Amino acid sequence: MNLLQLLNDRFKAALAAVGAPEAQPLVQLAGRPEYGDYQMNGVMGAAKAQKLNPRELAQKIIEVVDLDGIAQKLDIAGPGFINITLDDGFLAGRVEAALQDARLGVPALPKKRVMVEYSSPNLAKEMHVGHLRSTIIGDALARVQAFAGMEVIRQNHVGDWGTQFGMLVAYLVETRKTGQAELELADLENFYRKAKIRFDEDAAFADTARDYVVKLQGGDPEVNALWHQFLEISLSHCNAVYQRLNVQLNDGDVRGESFYNDDLPVIVEELRQQGLLVEDQGAQVVFLEEFRNKEGEAQAYIIQKKDGGYLYATTDLGAIRFRTRALKLDHCIYVVDARQALHFQQLFTLARKAGFAPESFQLEHISFGTMMGKDGKPFKTRSGDTVKLIELLEEAEQRAFDLVSAKNPDLDESTRRQIAEAVGIGAVKYADLSKNRTSDYIFDWDTMLSFEGNTAPYLQYAYTRAARIRSNAAGIKDAALTLDQPAEHALALELARFSDVVHQVARESYPHFLCQYLYTLATQFSRFYEACPVLEADSKIAHGGRLKLSDLTAATLKTGLDLLGIKVLETM
Repeated sequence: MNLLQLLNDRFKAALAAVGAPEAQPLVQLAGRPEYGDYQMNGVMGAAKAQKLNPRELAQKIIEVVDLDGIAQKLDIAGPGFINITLDDGFLAGRVEAALQDARLGVPALPKKRVMVEYSSPNLAKEMHVGHLRSTIIGDALARVQAFAGMEVIRQNHVGDWGTQFGMLVAYLVETRKTGQAELELADLENFYRKAKIRFDEDAAFADTARDYVVKLQGGDPEVNALWHQFLEISLSHCNAVYQRLNVQLNDGDVRGESFYNDDLPVIVEELRQQGLLVEDQGAQVVFLEEFRNKEGEAQAYIIQKKDGGYLYATTDLGAIRFRTRALKLDHCIYVVDARQALHFQQLFTLARKAGFAPESFQLEHISFGTMMGKDGKPFKTRSGDTVKLIELLEEAEQRAFDLVSAKNPDLDESTRRQIAEAVGIGAVKYADLSKNRTSDYIFDWDTMLSFEGNTAPYLQYAYTRAARIRSNAAGIKDAALTLDQPAEHALALELARFSDVVHQVARESYPHFLCQYLYTLATQFSRFYEACPVLEADSKIAHGGRLKLSDLTAATLKTGLDLLGIKVLETM
């Protein structure tokens, strides 16, 4: 059982035993060391409800709460807080048990079938920095959900349909005739730009592109083969980014907009039969009473345009129908930027009204802010162009390589390259994940690549240092862990909190909670390392016990960073 859950359960039972109502918050981490390890803060609320003196009620609770073998001291502080200092033997036992468990003592949550939809690029173009946050936040949440015991389905809902693909297929045919297709497709962004210029400036080309759209939608085998060829090339660009980012997405996770195309007329008909759909200015529209404009009018949710075309809103409805009816999901997590908040609110509302999403099916939009440059504006190149994601990652690795080469010039180049890959990519990912996802953040190379402070390089080095202790302790036998020093107690307490944090991220979808925990753990380990020598301990018993604290620290840092999709190194 998680440590926080254990304490909460015991205090809930104590409140019931003294006839006091449960009040929140109950138990939480103490803010300062002199307050103990945890504080029970629910006394004041319970006392107010019963018109009792809080300190008197706190004393009654202390007398009945069952914390034998768990807490070594309970103190009443202030108007009625209960300070909880955990027993050294109890914490040592948690460390020992976690070391014997492949999951480091993290219990599995009740199993559910969960989909995490993330990244979702438009296959007409190369991925750019605007795709970074969805990709790495989504990947981290998928990893955490899986570690917490969920059956996770990763989904890459790519844009692979629409009129623009007729234009691109037409340009592909044209460049194949000149023998330039392979060269042109090496730069998808430039390929798209040239195709758009041809479409805008050449009426004959535009007519050809529109013909290809009709043929594509009609299932023409030759045009579909060309379309698939373009998609494969575009996906190869995406896969290069995913591999570089250490993101767990592959072709099997792709289900694009085109997958739902045949179901769209069915959706329109079902909405019409339910009386939800009306015609407005030639378009097929659902008016949602739950969303009103400034004039108090119900907002229109367009299902089909007056020219018969569909929108991504319609495709998203098709995706929900498929995910509930065919995939039998319990929970669907959409990792999409905050600007789409209204769309998802309306989508989820309509899906419920239409019966596409039963109440038991949890729909959740995980929003995030924008990555900004030092000028406070959305991150761009110096010329103002959109930054290709693969180029950003290449720059991250090169900057890390230069940094590593300056610090360790005697290392061979292949080792420096290996370190640079882990450090550079890890720095970019952690700089994002360590911020509250709902906030915008400033992209700063110097800060993210620093080996000091709350950064990936600092945590990666903390892992390397902790893991190296075991390799340097050859021939030393493990011994029972005793927490005789304050720094030992503090580190053991932090290690015992890992499962609480993992479950919190699984429930609330905020990766920065895990980042903050790992930084605190690394900081506590540094204090332990300075105060409690492991390899030069006063006795073999202390030596062997402290090795266990180092081992579990290394394992927890490695596991935690892996949940964020960040690699660790045995040598830095």
